[in-house]
Amino acid sequence: MIKPETFDFLKQLVENNNRDWFLDHKDLYEQARENVIGFAGQILTLLAKIDPMVNADNDPKKCVMRIYRDIRFSKDKTPYKNNFGINFKTGNGNAEIGYYLHIQPDASFAGGGYWMPPADHLKFIRQEIDYNGEALKAIINNASFTDTFSAFDQQEQLKNNPKGYEADHPNINLLKLKSYAAMHQLSDKELMKKDAANNIAKLFAKVCPLNNFLHQALQ
Repeated sequence: MIKPETFDFLKQLVENNNRDWFLDHKDLYEQARENVIGFAGQILTLLAKIDPMVNADNDPKKCVMRIYRDIRFSKDKTPYKNNFGINFKTGNGNAEIGYYLHIQPDASFAGGGYWMPPADHLKFIRQEIDYNGEALKAIINNASFTDTFSAFDQQEQLKNNPKGYEADHPNINLLKLKSYAAMHQLSDKELMKKDAANNIAKLFAKVCPLNNFLHQALQ
């Protein structure tokens, strides 16, 4: 579970997003980070039993993303993120297919898939949809999936049809997607429950067929 103190730290960080405050409160950050790492470890153990492409021996510390922002090319020069991100990657390739948990006061969410694949990967995913679109639709139209995740085919799309596909293609809405990801909003209360890790793992289990489809497309 995520402790109330972890959310309290993130709330304070929003109001004091500067290096001096952060260094003066480094102990609060370390306590929050250890809480998140421990939570990641619990989920990782459960997730590896659901998805064989997740390695249970992965170091949960490496799943927790850095809190330090890259401000080199950003107009926003605040040095720290106002959230903790946990990324559970699948497989051993260079595709960023996996599961993600975002921890942020009043703005947490969990899900997975492939967010903004590069052009070469999009080409193969679209080809798989062209050949085997019914398999993807069976996944995203399943009642368990639709009850948990918002409209999958309403994510950001290309303005024009992707090259090689006509407007009358039966799966054109899926082919035009820029991302193939499913996300579910979470309340702070849900993440602070004792069985939060189990509940997140169950949510990830609903994403697993989507990840399998995406991996299949890239083989």
